[in-house]
Amino acid sequence: MNEFSILCRVLGSLYYRQPQDPLLAPLFTLIKDGKLAASWPLEQDELLSRLQKNVDDDALASDYAALFTGPDCRVAPFRSAWVEGATEAEVRAFLSARGMPLAETPADHFGTLLLAASWLEDQSTEDESEAQETLFAEFLLPWCDTFLGKVEAHAATAFWRTLAQITREAIGAMWEELQEDETE
Repeated sequence: MNEFSILCRVLGSLYYRQPQDPLLAPLFTLIKDGKLAASWPLEQDELLSRLQKNVDDDALASDYAALFTGPDCRVAPFRSAWVEGATEAEVRAFLSARGMPLAETPADHFGTLLLAASWLEDQSTEDESEAQETLFAEFLLPWCDTFLGKVEAHAATAFWRTLAQITREAIGAMWEELQEDETE
């Protein structure tokens, strides 16, 4: 798994799954122990250190629920809530056409889109980045800054505010990488 895939998988999982999900336990252990930075491909040590200092299981779970779950959530995690005229079906069709297996959950969830970027990276050949570019350009970039800004503004914990900053920088770095690949 390469750096691009690692970034997308870690960030996508944190947004997609509730913090108390047992599948996230190893990731939260890495964060708590300060070991994520050792394998993190971007120079974000200060932000990762801040993330580590703000891991409080109960507060994270409570804040996640308030931010992202239910009809009265503070920050809707779905593209269709942020991009006028956007539908979940168009994201589902795009990912299905590329062979990505999808659950019954909405395909336009922010975490799902990051996980999809990881999946596309893992499935692509060395010189193929067109699907990833499309995913970023059409389905992620048009709304991610607004979404992450709202996460920063509405999060009750420093963990989610910090994660929004880490995610913004990571998405920017990945987009730059995709653009560099295109020009080569």
